[in-house]
Amino acid sequence: MTPVTRFVGRRVAVFGLGGSGIVTARALMAGGAFVAAWDDQPGSREAAQAAGVPLVDLSQIEFNSVAALVLAPGVPLTHPKPHWTVDKAHAAGIEIIGDVELFCRERAAFAPLAPFVAITGTNGKSTTTALIAHLLRVAGRDVALGGNIGTAILDLAPPSHERVHVIECSSYQIDLAPSLHPTVGILLNLTPDHLDRHGDMPHYAEVKERLVAGSDTAIIGVDDQWCQTIADRREATGKTLVRLSVEHPLETGINRRGTEIYWTCLGEQRTVADLTGIATLRGVHNAQNAAAAIAAVSALGVSDDAIRQGLASFSGLAHRLEMVGSIGRAIVINDTKATNADATGKALASFSDGIYWIAGGRPKEGGIAPLQPLFDRIEKAYLIGEAADAFAETLDGKVPFAKCGTLEKALETAVADAQASKANEPVVLLSPACASFDQFKNFEVRGEQFRSLAIAMPGFVPFAKG
Repeated sequence: MTPVTRFVGRRVAVFGLGGSGIVTARALMAGGAFVAAWDDQPGSREAAQAAGVPLVDLSQIEFNSVAALVLAPGVPLTHPKPHWTVDKAHAAGIEIIGDVELFCRERAAFAPLAPFVAITGTNGKSTTTALIAHLLRVAGRDVALGGNIGTAILDLAPPSHERVHVIECSSYQIDLAPSLHPTVGILLNLTPDHLDRHGDMPHYAEVKERLVAGSDTAIIGVDDQWCQTIADRREATGKTLVRLSVEHPLETGINRRGTEIYWTCLGEQRTVADLTGIATLRGVHNAQNAAAAIAAVSALGVSDDAIRQGLASFSGLAHRLEMVGSIGRAIVINDTKATNADATGKALASFSDGIYWIAGGRPKEGGIAPLQPLFDRIEKAYLIGEAADAFAETLDGKVPFAKCGTLEKALETAVADAQASKANEPVVLLSPACASFDQFKNFEVRGEQFRSLAIAMPGFVPFAKG
């Protein structure tokens, strides 16, 4: 744990008592703050109380008696409307911050030069985060991995000059971290997402930009116009910038050519790695993730030899193009983390044909219409959840489909169809292009059920982890 000492002897309101909220409250208490914690959900309050967190109904107190409101990232700050605690904090004139901000203040106070890598983007940030941590560990570094992936940031060991924190940051966390100042900041890409929480695309992009704007070294993917504009603004400041492209050659930056990742400097090229044969880094989107990770660890002094060794031994990320195993001729892939069309498009583009696609859930704006250029790779779609009817309308006359309702029925039907496929290597792919909340608590639960169902099927053979 990282004790939060910046509020010693003062009262701090904490709202939102999920996993990170409870950790935040305990870290503040460990640093000497007086915590008043609350959540609208009785179950969350019970879990916090069992963890020793003091509960105070924040609707019944005056906020001018507290030094700050620490908000869980899942609680609305601005859209669709501010949470009631936010209104109370604004009325009292107190700051509203999150757990990443608390970490940043501890780092600034005790280890301002401690290496800190922060990663954001609409898609790919979890794989990139995990890959950076893996490459650093292969190079012999002490690594603390967390944030929006896995362990809450304040549940990690404290910042230290000998320890590298590798932190995935969501837009919600960035919005609550005004002093975010990483050693290396990465912005992979931007496509419309979470607009219900940010209002519109310009505001969403502005929030994401804050991470790289405050970085010592900024690594920015420039294959979309939003990020290209952000990179141009960064370059105008004169601060260190690494441009990244997997679609277009760059005069200076890090690039992809086929499966090769290479640096260019004023047109001169130097190949760092070749991703051929690394199944966990299949596809153009993973080339972008790998290029970003290579740029990040290179900025921290990791050698090309160590990078190549680490890439070859990367076992991949659970729930993102995760190779679960095979059932007969069919390869079973868990890509439950693809909760929007853009992410699913990257998964579909990773296979040339023979895809038996399981999709659906709670739909997001735009549906799957943007995926039409990839429809010829799909043998058949198996639709589940609330999106089934809308997805069926988009697919009608273009891709054969079956409305299966449940994940269990979809997997069973897809595997049976894949066995009869003429494709050389048929793929049963769960890549929903939807949120999970209609049928599952979160995308992880959806992926875990998919994995469990596949493992229980006759003839299942697991993939060996590399």
